[in-house]
Amino acid sequence: MIIYSLDTNIVSYYLRNNSKIVEKVDVEIQNNIIVISPIVYYEIQNWLTKKNSRKKIAIFEKMYSERGIGIIDKNTLDIASNIYIELQKHGITIDDTDILIAAWCIQNDFTLITNNLKHFENIEHLKVENWM
Repeated sequence: MIIYSLDTNIVSYYLRNNSKIVEKVDVEIQNNIIVISPIVYYEIQNWLTKKNSRKKIAIFEKMYSERGIGIIDKNTLDIASNIYIELQKHGITIDDTDILIAAWCIQNDFTLITNNLKHFENIEHLKVENWM
């Protein structure tokens, strides 16, 4: 069994009823586990609140209530700090939210599902897939 963590863009596609993502999530959830990181929850909740999209908020509430939202702890933050330092050594900069998402996935041995492979390609020990 694989545990997948959906990146913000994948959750966004799901909420927009992207047939490819909805179908993939529906297939994978039968044999695996799909979770949502607290950072992705934060980003999606901000987006939906700003849009005031009650329909998408209801879909999102159902999505995370069925899958749960993880917890960020000190270990996650330590891993994120090490990722940041390693990227800086190579002159690579990515958003802090992406670093935290990656750290959370590494800590929990989750596979990150994203359509932004470029954001995560330089992070060691991170398992990444693109379902798009």
